[in-house]
Amino acid sequence: MGQSRMRKFTAIWASSLVTMTGTALTGFALGVWVYLETGSTTQLALTFVLAFLPGILFSPLAGALVDRWDRRVILLVSDAVGIGTTLTLGLLYMAGHLEPWHIFTTTLIRSSLRAMQVPALNSIVVLLAPREQIGRANGLMGVANAVSQTVAPALGGALMVGVGLDGVLFIDCATFLVNVVVLFVTRIPAPQASKAGAAGKGSLRAEIGQGWRALAGKRALVALALFYAALDLSVGFVDILITPMVISFASVSALGLVLTIGGIGLVLGSVTMASWGGPRRRVHGTAGFAVPLGLFLCLGSLRPSVALVATAAFGFMFCSMIIDGTSRSIIGTEVEPDLQGRAFATFNMVTNTVLCSSYLLAGPVADRVFEPLLAEKGPLAGSVGEVLGTGPGRGMALLLGLLGLLVLATAVAGYLTPALRGLSDRAPKPAAEDSGEEPAHDLAGDASGGTDAGTDTDRESAEPAPQPVSDR
Repeated sequence: MGQSRMRKFTAIWASSLVTMTGTALTGFALGVWVYLETGSTTQLALTFVLAFLPGILFSPLAGALVDRWDRRVILLVSDAVGIGTTLTLGLLYMAGHLEPWHIFTTTLIRSSLRAMQVPALNSIVVLLAPREQIGRANGLMGVANAVSQTVAPALGGALMVGVGLDGVLFIDCATFLVNVVVLFVTRIPAPQASKAGAAGKGSLRAEIGQGWRALAGKRALVALALFYAALDLSVGFVDILITPMVISFASVSALGLVLTIGGIGLVLGSVTMASWGGPRRRVHGTAGFAVPLGLFLCLGSLRPSVALVATAAFGFMFCSMIIDGTSRSIIGTEVEPDLQGRAFATFNMVTNTVLCSSYLLAGPVADRVFEPLLAEKGPLAGSVGEVLGTGPGRGMALLLGLLGLLVLATAVAGYLTPALRGLSDRAPKPAAEDSGEEPAHDLAGDASGGTDAGTDTDRESAEPAPQPVSDR
């Protein structure tokens, strides 16, 4: 039975990898087209905001709908809309009528649907993967995201030259069709009802509130959300500042090398998580890997060196995927399956709000505060500048180094938090089979899944994301 479920998961994972790659190609190609067509960095940035913000705002409602509806139907509808919007853009481009606002509108629609698609995908891991394989299964989902994000820039650039924007869009349509076929022939079992899930049934407002209570009712998950959000604050600054910092002392091709090596770290981190499943003590997979994460961030800020920054990028991305996979596994095993859509959506909304906020803050904080500090004759040129250097980009390096220290402090705080330290070191027991249905994981009655002695009474019931995973 477990092997049958794992085969289904593997099929859905493989088709998701194909679809994620197609979607990433389209995102890259559309961003390039908008910038080349308008010459406006602001309009390019708008495509990123529209891809992010609706998902944050819609997440609580989306999570409740995921737990109400068939997850396979949600994924099929999302793919159908993806095909429709992508095909529309392709036809408009071929007719010579494509405008930036068409792209903004379709991005808005797809982002809103993705708010349902992501928690639906996250929550089927625990429904299909055997309990002892949940960590590896979450690692595989990380592999799919990492590969798609790593391949998209290089392959997207080549395809834009070879087949044009319309060719990229029609390739994306084909990848959606692959996923639709796999979903049509793969049955996803419904989650087993739990007492906590039944208690939240009723109006959408009540079910949305249950998503918040699923996290807030367990101190370990509240601590995990705060810990992950603190890391996302630094990750958001890194995402924005890595490009101008490297370009300040090296060429665009050197930047491409740094990003490629970082992407390799992302992929290898995901593959490691998929094959290993994470450390037995889950606090080591979160707070433990945050220690080298912070050290790599500090390392990359020390000197204006491509080799140093590339090494830091590789280590930073590798560790981030172990932390991400472990965090998803914690939520997947600490929350009842029929509450996971809401729990994952709520977790994503909290952490992605911090990530999006750091995107908005990174530029002004770097340009107006830190860059002047390490200008050639800046206030810190004779002190900190002796170590980090002075001139363009070194203020950003100082900011990233300080964020590395913040990550180290966050790791220490994680280890000092009893709720995170006391997380169960093993997956909960599976639910008993019932009348031929494939067993889903029922976590409500497993006392061993508690967080610590002080939280066992909070076992009402309670996932993450980002991406960045984005979607990190």
